[in-house]
Amino acid sequence: MVAASPHLTPPIEPMLAQPLPNPALESLRDVAFEPKWDGFRCLLFRMNSGVILQGRGRSRIAGEAYVDLAYAFPEIVAAALTQLPEGIVLDGEIVVIRGTRLDFASLSTRLRPRSEEGGPSIIRLSTDTPASLLAFDLLASPDSLISRPFNERRVALELLSRSWSAPLLLTPSTTDPAIAALWFTQYESSGIDGLIVKPLGASYTPGKRSQGKVKHARTLDAAVAGWRPQVAKDGQTVVGSLLLGLHDSSGRLHYVGGTSAFTASMRADLVDLLAPHAVAEGQEHPWVGVENVRVPGGDNRWSKGKDWRPLTPSLVVEVTYDQMEADRFRHTSGFVRWRPDRDASSCTFEQVPLVEPSSIEDLLRTPGVNLGS
Repeated sequence: MVAASPHLTPPIEPMLAQPLPNPALESLRDVAFEPKWDGFRCLLFRMNSGVILQGRGRSRIAGEAYVDLAYAFPEIVAAALTQLPEGIVLDGEIVVIRGTRLDFASLSTRLRPRSEEGGPSIIRLSTDTPASLLAFDLLASPDSLISRPFNERRVALELLSRSWSAPLLLTPSTTDPAIAALWFTQYESSGIDGLIVKPLGASYTPGKRSQGKVKHARTLDAAVAGWRPQVAKDGQTVVGSLLLGLHDSSGRLHYVGGTSAFTASMRADLVDLLAPHAVAEGQEHPWVGVENVRVPGGDNRWSKGKDWRPLTPSLVVEVTYDQMEADRFRHTSGFVRWRPDRDASSCTFEQVPLVEPSSIEDLLRTPGVNLGS
């Protein structure tokens, strides 16, 4: 049991961000820009006798108000014990860096096993797939800094980080919109999810969307080749999500992800709309009994064990998405509209823009403008 601190103690709701719709970065005044990392949000508490890594989720264990990820990331805990004085509270993102980019898939495996009982496996994963903590705010040092403006908290964080070494890392920050624009465009292939925009004079507001975020927003047309069922409140089976595909240069249809942002009435109506396109027994389908094609149903921490219903890939939808990773949507896409004017065979990977290769290490070596200068 980690001893209590006379200063800030968990749980503290992390400060959140709201989307900024296609802003001109140079028009934003008195703000700092930071890369938007794609990992696990984490508040690190260096307590009197240990370390707590407070995750975003709620604990399912009776009597616990938050999820402590310390069991899963012993390498971060060890670094915090040796490199941080007692009373420090950091806000940051846990990531796995592999090669030149962030690797969210590998990061996700770090939560299995899900308790301290898996000790040997946890130690092996911490060696085979080491994680880092990218710190971007300082909430206590050891007195609370929550009411202080961000530019002062950032100066204190930079001073504190001078003695750090991996896996504790400092998030780059800049007040120059030109540098931020470069990060936004140049490092997308490294796994950067966009930009976070922080008002320099703002205090830390737990649980409030007091920051901005700028993400890549794109659209494409995809073939609908299946759907996942969902049970509605009245017990009826409705459409939980549409399963989407794109054709490669050989004409093979690959699963690229799903879209699921539907109202309750739309989910029910979709059952009837999709019924004529259901694959009959014995009928061939591009995702059933084929090789060298990505299909739905692969194990992951969200969809393991979920079934799906194949459809003849004739319907086309337009969806929004932010990033492609390994030729599939990094996040769930957003439904825009049906495209009855498009033939499913025209839904190809050629719609996906090429992104120049980049290295996350290059970004971390260029921390941008020091707000304390």
